[in-house]
Amino acid sequence: MDIQDFSDTFFEEAEELLADMEGHLLALDPDVPDIEQLNAIFRAAHSIKGGAGTFGFEALQRTTHLLENLLDHARRGELKLRGELIDAFLATKDELSDQLAAYRHGTTPDQAAFEQACHVLNSIADQEIGDGQKTSGTSASESSATSLPSAQAPQAAQSLIVTLNNVSEQDIGLLIEELGQLGDIVEQHSDADQCRVVLATTEDADAIEAVMCFIVEPEQVSITPMASTTPTPVDKVPATDTPPSRKASSPAIRPAKAKPAQENGSIRVAVDKVDQIINLVGELIITQSMLDQTVSELQGNEHAALLGGMSLLQRNARDLQEAVMSIRMVPMDYVFSRFPRLVRDLASKLGKQIELVTEGESTELDKSLTERIIDPLTHLVRNSLDHGIELPDARAAAGKPSTGRLTLSAQHQGGNILIEVMDDGTGLNRERILAKASESGLNVSDAMSDEEVWQLIFAPGFSTAAEISDVSGRGVGMDVVKRNIQAMGGHVEILSRPGQGTTTRIVLPLTLAILDGMSIRAGKETFILPLSAVIESLQPAKQDLYAITGDDLVLKVRDEYLPIVTVHEALDVDGACTEPTEAIAVIVQGEGRRYALLVDDLIGQQQVVVKNLETNYRRVPGVSAATILGDGSVALILDITDLHRLHRHKKATLSPGQHDQTIPAFLPQPPMSQEMMP
Repeated sequence: MDIQDFSDTFFEEAEELLADMEGHLLALDPDVPDIEQLNAIFRAAHSIKGGAGTFGFEALQRTTHLLENLLDHARRGELKLRGELIDAFLATKDELSDQLAAYRHGTTPDQAAFEQACHVLNSIADQEIGDGQKTSGTSASESSATSLPSAQAPQAAQSLIVTLNNVSEQDIGLLIEELGQLGDIVEQHSDADQCRVVLATTEDADAIEAVMCFIVEPEQVSITPMASTTPTPVDKVPATDTPPSRKASSPAIRPAKAKPAQENGSIRVAVDKVDQIINLVGELIITQSMLDQTVSELQGNEHAALLGGMSLLQRNARDLQEAVMSIRMVPMDYVFSRFPRLVRDLASKLGKQIELVTEGESTELDKSLTERIIDPLTHLVRNSLDHGIELPDARAAAGKPSTGRLTLSAQHQGGNILIEVMDDGTGLNRERILAKASESGLNVSDAMSDEEVWQLIFAPGFSTAAEISDVSGRGVGMDVVKRNIQAMGGHVEILSRPGQGTTTRIVLPLTLAILDGMSIRAGKETFILPLSAVIESLQPAKQDLYAITGDDLVLKVRDEYLPIVTVHEALDVDGACTEPTEAIAVIVQGEGRRYALLVDDLIGQQQVVVKNLETNYRRVPGVSAATILGDGSVALILDITDLHRLHRHKKATLSPGQHDQTIPAFLPQPPMSQEMMP
């Protein structure tokens, strides 16, 4: 393991520690602080400081040192916490994140920001802590030394006793080698479960402990100072197996026996390695499907053993696939944990009182999707805080509690995950949205349903905000939100009631790698529909088919008129059934609307491996991806909403003569209503 491996591990662990620190700070009650939370915040700062010192990240080390001192006073009851101090600690955490990012990218942290952070922390120490209680870390001499020098004055050497408990021989050898890089080894002694090293070094105990903890657990390391003596390196004194007298060192409490290091329950694996395994499992599933198709043509009584083996292979392949896919699944807490700070800061800035509630934090989603859903959720949360939830006086006048409520929830729904952003604010204003849409040149009418009106806010540049703020209101976000969610294979819906609040629902597939699909046939071509979008299938009856504007068709299903999408027309497939009453109507849902897809046949359900079509070919309208079937042929996975748009576009471009040929003459005109508009 080289120094780069150590530094990469430090950066990852430091990011996790900073995230934990922020969470504990936000949960901390300044009036009645929880000692365990204070201890956790202190330990996070202490660990980061030690690692920063090891790698020479001086700005990071000094900032965390000042923060650590204040936290130490707070947990000992010598520093009275209040909201302003929590804000200062959170601002320091932000500066630590910036410093960490700078070091990770090989650049120097911003000097002005570093000095400002140190100034704030030193000011707190000067104003809040008595001189008799200050430590050397918050002395006036240190407060003036916040610049980053090009070189440090050498420190006097000291002797430290480093005790390693229950460490394997291999790790001991690696640790001894690392200690040799930090100073001179004066003495070394080992017995059954303990190794004791006397080290002459200019490094402090925190820096040494940080290096040790990259290899073993903290409880396996004990570092204590020896009495002040002139150290003699081990190569200049006679070798001896006799440990030095315990009178020569300060008494140390031996830590409790640690668990063996091999019992650690997790390992760090690069994402690209996981992706490689997932791709290989996907290829295995395709191969298994090919074998299934071949074996299905054999006689069962003559090849019973082979058929039984194939059944077992299919079951094992499915179990392997589910196990591998679970590796990429992470809880939604990974996403939700980012919002308490955002809500707290924005509520304070807007002068609002807002309670954030999260539900379904343990619900799991593919990690690639959790990274991409953060930005859309952030925009929705900012909109709810700025436009949705009212000021305390306005809420009181409306008979509501002065504190608004914002809820983030997640739950599994079939093969999808449903994420909701709910607020109890004013709700959307239908009249204002219609007026603004009309001003913007959008095609609107008073007959539009509420759901259709709410969808107008996703138009590019659309905003009903009376004033533009630095929080939201510029109309450059909701269209991007919708576009990003669609790019992830999902859709977004809005529910709103005036005076009661707004709920924005995001529906996403659990993973982008595997899809449960319904195979359909149009002409001689096979296509895949996402099974989560399929509601039912039926044979259209003559009396349920109606013609509306142009040559558009609708199908009446239980008093609901659904736009018909003829798959073979939309995708230019030859040899398909042209009579609606002889086709099969597959009722599907996309972006909150239902459609009837006319196909020749339903082949059946199957799980398919999703292949990105744009990467390997180009973007195809009406198609979201592709897959390889059991016979080795390629099948296109259809995008329901885009397929409907493509079908309407092709209908609109037909010549008048072609219009007459595409609609059966027997179809009547239905009672006109907005629900029937395709």
